[in-house]
Amino acid sequence: MLPAEPNGSNLYRADLVLAVLRSYDARCGQSLLARARGESAAEYALRAYVAPFALLAHDAAATPRFTYANQTAQRLFERDWNGLVGLPSHLSAEPDAREARLQLLERVQREGYCNDYTGVRISASGRRFTLIGGSVWTVSNGEGHAIGQAAAFADWAEILH
Repeated sequence: MLPAEPNGSNLYRADLVLAVLRSYDARCGQSLLARARGESAAEYALRAYVAPFALLAHDAAATPRFTYANQTAQRLFERDWNGLVGLPSHLSAEPDAREARLQLLERVQREGYCNDYTGVRISASGRRFTLIGGSVWTVSNGEGHAIGQAAAFADWAEILH
């Protein structure tokens, strides 16, 4: 069963969002989205969900599936929550770009993060775009065990045919 779309009743998936953002902070030495003083976990997770940059996460399965996609990522990939979350993450890349994507994920698994990723992705309608200077990192739970990987990017460019 897929996790429900972030909303007030599930605290905007604060459990996963906190792990994603804390892992970024720890691995990259800076904050992707600073938490405001006195801000609740749900308020922080809501800000991540509506942030102007794309934020995605996938699990640590042999064939990873997306477990989180904020609204910017949903718009960019032209899929709603139910169309993106649960999707094998390799399907976000065209077949000829999947080997390069796999090499990136292996690099992140070894090194913990990458802050200079550029690569081509494809939306549900077949629109191609280039991610520019994105970050990809390993997500750990509170005990320090890897539970997946996440990506964030604020810059992309459409590829015109």
